[in-house]
Amino acid sequence: MPKKEKKKDYAGVMPKKGWVKRNIHFFGRRIFVQVFKKRLGEAKHAVLDPPAEGIARITWIGHASFLLQFADHSVLIDPNWAHWHGFVKRQRNPGLGIKFLPHIDLVLVSHAHFDHLHKKSLKIVDSREGIIVPKGSRKLVERLGFHKVYEMAIWDDLKFDDLTITHTPAHHWGARYLHDTHRDYGGYIVKSGDLTIFHCGDSAYFEGFEEIGKRHHIDIALMPIGAYNAPSGRDVHMNPEEAIKAFLELGAEYLIPMHYRTFPLGNEPDNEPEERLVAEAKRLGLEDRVIVLDEGVGIELEGSYSSAGENI
Repeated sequence: MPKKEKKKDYAGVMPKKGWVKRNIHFFGRRIFVQVFKKRLGEAKHAVLDPPAEGIARITWIGHASFLLQFADHSVLIDPNWAHWHGFVKRQRNPGLGIKFLPHIDLVLVSHAHFDHLHKKSLKIVDSREGIIVPKGSRKLVERLGFHKVYEMAIWDDLKFDDLTITHTPAHHWGARYLHDTHRDYGGYIVKSGDLTIFHCGDSAYFEGFEEIGKRHHIDIALMPIGAYNAPSGRDVHMNPEEAIKAFLELGAEYLIPMHYRTFPLGNEPDNEPEERLVAEAKRLGLEDRVIVLDEGVGIELEGSYSSAGENI
């Protein structure tokens, strides 16, 4: 990782002052109580037929996992069907059954963290074009059954017929373990025809969102809004107000939230991210542009600043 980029956008791995107290709260108030709660929600069958030309069907599976369906392509991002990550219990079931997906053309993984690059889920998924990972993560996925593995550096492009993927920067870190800090991290621009979807990956707020928006017109931004009260105290995730600020700097038409509700990874209460997001959207008059999805329920949207606007 270049020194300049590391200084600017790398969150580091060392906790901040007060991390012991924050972790005691995290384990006592967040982790322990979740162990005894029933997991909510149920898996649905994906809609197998592709949407019409010029329309994207977006289905939130949970956490940062999305199924994107276009007329000619289906893309799966950060697929994760895990019920546990170590001692962290999944609070809501995946919205789609992993064995009832449409044919997948391409899989994207935003970074190497266990909740985004989940090997057991990736082993089950098949894709026609293979899998894309950030630079430095090839070895983590090359034995998972994909016939082709692509590594991307920031601002790299890959083209598959009329589907174009661009790897975008973020303020986060990509180490799967403490020592492998060489791994890259970021988000993706997914462009099919005139439709452009931005999956942010994991990121704190940083000045790079404006640059992403200058380079790409974005119809739909999939933005993380949870885990902002990190037990480590590090600046690694956005809060809901920062997510909306980033959304406006991107110049996107719609915001769909993610990275909340599924795994308790921060000290904020379960309902707080969504409540704060809705309140900030109302304060700024953006209610019609912020779309809160339920897991497994697809929404179809058109590009060019117009909406098909119907849940399916």
